[in-house]
Amino acid sequence: MQCPVCHYNETKVIDSRVSAEGLAIRRRRECLKCGFRFSTYEEVEILDLSVLKKDGHKEAYDRKKIESGLRKAFEKRPISEDDFRKLINRIERDIQLTKKNEIKSDDIGEIVTKELKKSDPVAYVRFTSVYQDFKNVDQFLKVINEVFKKHSKKK
Repeated sequence: MQCPVCHYNETKVIDSRVSAEGLAIRRRRECLKCGFRFSTYEEVEILDLSVLKKDGHKEAYDRKKIESGLRKAFEKRPISEDDFRKLINRIERDIQLTKKNEIKSDDIGEIVTKELKKSDPVAYVRFTSVYQDFKNVDQFLKVINEVFKKHSKKK
């Protein structure tokens, strides 16, 4: 691992901890040249997965696309970076559980909305409105009423 300060290629691991519900490892490292300390994360990476888009073309799975959509949905919402990382790890775990080399973008969207519904109702409505391409206010109201009813039952 290269030091981010002096770019020396040798570091030592000082501490390792399992994080993000056991789906990642956080390692505390120290540069053997300058002594700078920094943290790295090791996470499971989905390999060899193709996404079948709505228009029929295929593209390689890209975690950054899910992250980008979720960041927009969670804009100005109270979520820590650690909880955000855990959410993405749960989504990717569910994608991996399909045990397929190819997955429809709609199936990914369903997995994301399922996880969002459990974690943040506002982010869920925001994401769903884009994912389902809402055309009018009635579609918003239907989803908002569904979330409101569920939320009211919990109280």
